[in-house]
Amino acid sequence: MTPFPRLLLFGPGYCGAAIARAAAASGYDVITAGRTDFDAAMKAFPEATHLISTVPPDREGDPILARYGAAIAAAPALRWIGYLSATSVYGDRAGATVDEDTPPAPTNERGQRRLAAERAWEKAAAGRPLDLFRLAGIYGPGRSVFAALRSGEARRILKPGHVFGRIHRDDIEAAVLAAMRNPPTGTRVLNLTDEAPAESAVVLEEAARLIGVPAPPALGFAEAYEAMGPIARSFWDENRQVLSRKTRAALGLAWRYPSYREGLAAILAEESGKG
Repeated sequence: MTPFPRLLLFGPGYCGAAIARAAAASGYDVITAGRTDFDAAMKAFPEATHLISTVPPDREGDPILARYGAAIAAAPALRWIGYLSATSVYGDRAGATVDEDTPPAPTNERGQRRLAAERAWEKAAAGRPLDLFRLAGIYGPGRSVFAALRSGEARRILKPGHVFGRIHRDDIEAAVLAAMRNPPTGTRVLNLTDEAPAESAVVLEEAARLIGVPAPPALGFAEAYEAMGPIARSFWDENRQVLSRKTRAALGLAWRYPSYREGLAAILAEESGKG
């Protein structure tokens, strides 16, 4: 057996790569696997103590479970599993609040797939500690509204009262590591969302102020909606405020970026070499 805890991470993309770096810095032996790294993943299973997947489901279900379900079930040292899901499982709540104890009720196909994947992971865990991380909109360095503002492509869509939750990449990695250090008994739901759900237009206005450019011209929602594709419409069709107090208490965390204000300022500082 490996003398160090070994993390097998599926999906080393934007969030997965950050989690892998943070875990390695914390003393984990990290093995990452993309969709085509079958041999590397299979070799890691015998000594994997922790496993996390950031890979979203597709029309056929969860691709990691489809390919590695039997290996996960047989992994002898596995003592924690994490799955990065999404707050879309809560569906549309007409602006009302939901928390970790709110029963999921997805209202579009994207949320329905996520909920099906969560249930499949719970079945695959077979009673082992499982954390279901329900993520709000992900942002961070290299993934923010600054680029769209600078290029002139940003649109300030006005829909008063319609808010979105967000979570900074660095708070995602901190939450995942805290969960690995403090595993649940059975299945635990963790909401990864900041403390200030806000209208999209308000966030754009703050980003524009930070970089000293005019906010984009206002665009009425009805006009904007006509030009949206199905995925964008699915986001705007739902309105909810997701709470994360219970998650932060369970993990002993305070968000590094409790709102988009701190998050955007930190991104700008990092991207300009001042972070």
